[in-house]
Amino acid sequence: MKKFLVLGVLFVLPLVAYLFFASGVHNFAKLPVLHDQVGNLDGFESLDGTLIQLKDRITVLGFLGRNIENKEGYAFNLNQKIYKKNHGFKDFQFVMILPFGSEKAAKNLMQELGVIADIEGWKFLFGTPEQIQRFYATLQSPYVLDDNLGSSYVYIIDKDVNLRGRDGSDDEQKVYGYDTSSVADLANVMNDDVKVILAEYRLALKKYKADRTSN
Repeated sequence: MKKFLVLGVLFVLPLVAYLFFASGVHNFAKLPVLHDQVGNLDGFESLDGTLIQLKDRITVLGFLGRNIENKEGYAFNLNQKIYKKNHGFKDFQFVMILPFGSEKAAKNLMQELGVIADIEGWKFLFGTPEQIQRFYATLQSPYVLDDNLGSSYVYIIDKDVNLRGRDGSDDEQKVYGYDTSSVADLANVMNDDVKVILAEYRLALKKYKADRTSN
């Protein structure tokens, strides 16, 4: 009996410790605010004319550019590694910004993405080059848009329209955006950060409901 007890402690205790610390990261950590003055989407137009806003939504924000065909692989990476795992969260959206003239290519991409998953949370917005550059500047990102107004990097914007990421504390590398050309970056870095921010809002929602019940 002692032998089985010792074996049980040796195998179970490390597993319990791992689960404790792993869950602790997502349940108690908050994703740092890197910048709190991201611009709004006024003046941009959606495919179906609906109003798309950043306020009160958790947004993955991207810039596909006018050569959208060259970035389809990036969109599929994002869809597979991030969107499919989290699109059930009510206020979670993916907003992709493109220049006018890219509408047909965006519709084709939506159809292709729709084969893999429900794409209700994917939103495509269109604007002039000047609008796109002006809005992009409000992110204060160290990365720049290419000549086609696109980028492989996407950003996490919270419900208060703050840019979230990693601030370089705890000996971590500072992370402004996530490279969609790198499956490893999406799977190992962005996936964790999305889990953290969604857990943060789930916890806030539970607290709000508990406070209302107690009152």
